[in-house]
Amino acid sequence: MKVLVISTSLRPRSNSHALAEAFARGAAEAGHEVETVSLRGKDLRFCTGCLACQKTQRCVQADDAPDLVRRMHDADAIAFATPIYYYEMSGQMKTLLDRANPLYGSDYRFRDIYLLASAADDDPHTPDRAATGLGGWIECFERARLAGTVFAGGVDAPGEVEGHAALAAALEMGKSVGDR
Repeated sequence: MKVLVISTSLRPRSNSHALAEAFARGAAEAGHEVETVSLRGKDLRFCTGCLACQKTQRCVQADDAPDLVRRMHDADAIAFATPIYYYEMSGQMKTLLDRANPLYGSDYRFRDIYLLASAADDDPHTPDRAATGLGGWIECFERARLAGTVFAGGVDAPGEVEGHAALAAALEMGKSVGDR
């Protein structure tokens, strides 16, 4: 399987990026073809709502989103890694989901979608709104499903996730990609 891992944090040594790396390592160990992409340093503009992509399956904007959307289209599984800001996914993750509008109505390959999240708050419900937001996007793709989530709570400073149980959970989830 082709597995795409998208790390949406813009912070160096991000805790959510560490989850992405663990997931990617697990998927690679399971024999999958894995690509990890970071939104850090990418030119990712807001969707303008012109809906031209609904006719052409291409965005009219010339930034990094069309390439990312093409990679999403061609992946069998996608894992999104995000820090939780104000109890929601990062703005750059939401922007990418909006810009993935050309996928709607296309013959996309992805089936399994994963959410990897980290936050300073350690309440187990902290990522619920991010999961709901991603779930709304997934509902637009009838062949796709939310296949799993991992949450690292109680981590704030860069690299603080080191040694957290969520890293092992992300590794194991990566190893299980494709299991139904």
